[in-house]
Amino acid sequence: MPLTPGVLYLLASVACSVTVAVLLKLARRYDVDVRQAITVNYAVAALLCWAVLRPDPSTLVTPQTPWAVLAALGLLLPSVFLAMAAAVRHAGIVRSDAAQRLSLFIPLLAAFVLFGEPVSSRKLAAILLAFSALACLLRRPAAAQTPADSRAAWLWPLVVWAGYGVIDILFKQVARAGTAFAGGLLLAFVLAGVLMLAYLLCRRVRWERRHLAAGVALGLANFGNILTYIRAHQSLPEHPALVFASMNMGVITLGTLVGALAFREPLTRLNLSGIALALAAIVLMAPW
Repeated sequence: MPLTPGVLYLLASVACSVTVAVLLKLARRYDVDVRQAITVNYAVAALLCWAVLRPDPSTLVTPQTPWAVLAALGLLLPSVFLAMAAAVRHAGIVRSDAAQRLSLFIPLLAAFVLFGEPVSSRKLAAILLAFSALACLLRRPAAAQTPADSRAAWLWPLVVWAGYGVIDILFKQVARAGTAFAGGLLLAFVLAGVLMLAYLLCRRVRWERRHLAAGVALGLANFGNILTYIRAHQSLPEHPALVFASMNMGVITLGTLVGALAFREPLTRLNLSGIALALAAIVLMAPW
């Protein structure tokens, strides 16, 4: 595949997504308060969203603005980010990234169950593969693990999977309400940041520069992932399936390599089978 701008954007998006997980992994090693980092992350992401995507102010507050959905996003975004940090800490980058990417099957399931979308055999097969992949990925080597560690190793990726799936559904509801993507994203970032800031002020945390610096890096990677993914779709408008599948498969593959090689995360044959099933499910899911 030639290195066109669209492909470069896609590679950058994959790299930014895995970088978020790597930063969360390193947070424990360097004793970074992820709560402070996540709060600053949303401030950085909101500023970049305003500066780069330039949402139309007239679309931000209208009678059609779904405030209840945006409030739910404001609560869920930081909560699931904290869950992602816990998942990376207890289960590793490989399982956490794969669980996040497999969350895309929750909106598909909701479309069938809640919105009456017709069930196709291909999509049903993709959902079954995704659940099988998740079951394989949540198993972790039992050696040198306490019962609490073992429970956390499958519980947090499961929370990540469910949480990001619900967030995806909520963003789709924002789009259905007619809110422009950039405006909805900005409002969600601002609400998430304000709620996290209020929580930390109530907890009277001690702010430190290194936690704030980590938040800036996290915000740059987080927004970079979103921006380059959008640009990839804009650069490859005739190949949405390629962008969709390549992004999700790329994150799982790169996350596996980084987790296994850089952080020596243990993977069983069952885990590797789960990664293979996840990739197969994404291929089936893509609207070729």
